Amino acid sequence: MSLPYEAGEPEKQRKSKEPEEPWRPEDSGSSPPGPDEDLPLRRGRVHIAARQRGVDATALGHLALHLPHLVGSLGVVFVLSYLVDVLSGLPWWLPFGCWVLSGILVFHRPSERLLARLLLRLRYPSPEEAKKLKPVWQEVAGRAGVDATAYQLWIENSDEINALAAAGHIVSVTSHSMRALTPAQLGGVLAHELAHHTRGHAWTSLLAFWYALPARQAWRLLLRLASRVEHLSAGATTLVVVVTVAVVIALATATYGLILLPLATPYLVAAVSRRSELRADEHAAHLGFAAQLLAVLRKEHDREETTRAAAAAAGVPITEEGAILRLLDSHPDVHTRMHHLQAYLERKR
Repeated sequence: MSLPYEAGEPEKQRKSKEPEEPWRPEDSGSSPPGPDEDLPLRRGRVHIAARQRGVDATALGHLALHLPHLVGSLGVVFVLSYLVDVLSGLPWWLPFGCWVLSGILVFHRPSERLLARLLLRLRYPSPEEAKKLKPVWQEVAGRAGVDATAYQLWIENSDEINALAAAGHIVSVTSHSMRALTPAQLGGVLAHELAHHTRGHAWTSLLAFWYALPARQAWRLLLRLASRVEHLSAGATTLVVVVTVAVVIALATATYGLILLPLATPYLVAAVSRRSELRADEHAAHLGFAAQLLAVLRKEHDREETTRAAAAAAGVPITEEGAILRLLDSHPDVHTRMHHLQAYLERKR
């Protein structure tokens, strides 16, 4: 499909027979803008690729790592559905089937709007914000070969420079980002978030969270109940520990250690998430926004350094994250992202 437009505004759409390659910086015949320059909006025809979405290795890995949670959630929902059947006569397969099919709501536009407003606390852009945001978004989507109208833009009231890709069609930026970033830098941030959609990161993350929720809630309930049990005697405690260890060893042997996978899942999920962030940065760089995104990260780095210096001047102790906590971070640190983008720019010279 191809989309002709003038100054970033679409006029009409028509289908193409073959998928088109996404735009590359060299396609325009001029060098991409610097990080502090305005984003030039190309005139002429924008080629929209026939395939709008995909699923990369990090998205598939995220789903695979949540399979044990999915199995646990299926068991929890089945038990609850069976109890409903016994107590009310409602067929067990009805609530069970509704929960299984509920993941479709990830791509249901009215449900997405409820998610954006009620859970994510987002709002529609003001006329002034939309005047700046929409042309930049259309330029970013056009470079990627994506239909810009397939996504809905939102604003988060926040004093931080940040953005978000969620569900199937939600793209949001913070109000501070709208004020502090140039159009070119805003384009880099939006290109990063678009990558989370086109590579499948956004919807797989939400789907994994949703289908893992019953198992997680059941586990938390069990821990809460266990905390209220009266303290056992020394002999009873020893017996419980021995039996528990024996059962765990037996299950680990029978399942070739897969029963222990949920213990490592948080660390593996965080590692996959960090990798997906770097892939989104790479996608933005391929669209010509490496320098702009690097400038945004430098602003974030400077903000962190200013905050650290202010805390040191005030005598406030600065607590560094330990290695274990860093392994649970879902985002790579700013230095790592800057290093990868700088390496990309040097390769392109």
